[in-house]
Amino acid sequence: MTYPGPELRRVLGGIVVGVATLLAVACGGGEPTSKFFASRVIAFGDESSLIVDTDSNANGRKYSVNATVSDTDLTIACGANPLWIQSVAILYGLVFPQCNNGTTPTLAPVSRIRAALGARAADLGPQIDAQRAESPLGAGDLVTVMVGANDVIAQYAQYPAVSEATLIANVEAAGAETGRQVNRIADTGAKVLLATIFDMGVTPFGVNERAANADIDRAALLTRLSFRYNASMRATIVNDGRKIGLILLDEFVTTAAHFIGYGGYTNTTMGVCDLTKSTFVPPSTLDCTAQTFVAGGNGTYFWADDRHLSGSSQSSLGQLAISRAQNNPF
Repeated sequence: MTYPGPELRRVLGGIVVGVATLLAVACGGGEPTSKFFASRVIAFGDESSLIVDTDSNANGRKYSVNATVSDTDLTIACGANPLWIQSVAILYGLVFPQCNNGTTPTLAPVSRIRAALGARAADLGPQIDAQRAESPLGAGDLVTVMVGANDVIAQYAQYPAVSEATLIANVEAAGAETGRQVNRIADTGAKVLLATIFDMGVTPFGVNERAANADIDRAALLTRLSFRYNASMRATIVNDGRKIGLILLDEFVTTAAHFIGYGGYTNTTMGVCDLTKSTFVPPSTLDCTAQTFVAGGNGTYFWADDRHLSGSSQSSLGQLAISRAQNNPF
């Protein structure tokens, strides 16, 4: 079963194009000085950019909503419900080895996914090192980076034993480290698409933390930590518009969370995946399909679980990334 349906895709497409255009103007985008065409896409970061080839058949699963061939054939269809990094790769006619099961599979795909489950800012450097050990980064490469959500969650987990001031200092350090590593990538000549992290305070995780704790507004704390991470990262990158294309995912997610119906999303407070229906041990969003949705769940849900984007949200992010890649003066 593909996800979302045609009607939702049309709604999302129109709104996302408008948002993407605004972001292009806001972030220094303009007429490219020359037409950049990527020969490879290299994905760094956390599980939001990860495809896991669980069955070693080039038909991997995602920490999102996984499409199936049909309602009766529950075989995973990894090419549908693409992650944002897949949308970027498709723009250049590229595929990743973990999802290369088309009618005519690509022989020896050159793009790579170095993103990893649970990755934090400190893991970005080793991911870059691993890629460079295989082959150097260079002018023909388009690199995607999204990392930091797990840093915010890890710091938040220490509250209230650790003061908010210390937590903020720690997430700012993590944001600066991400910025330094992104600059390191840009210095190789590769072009970078860098996504800000979304506000963890508006995720279902943040909503649930607010309801479960009476000491302070925990969602507001998560919001402050997310903001300070992004601010530090953005202050560190050398963003002259020609090396790094910044995707303001935080602004898009916050708008969707505060204006129900924006982008066609009708539910932004809970995940569409019911992990109690997962057959994985432990239960995992990798096992999320339309067959394991919560009662009444559908393609208009913004979140897959309490902290990961749904298939339609990943598609929206992909459109923002494509707009940045096409409009940034790389």
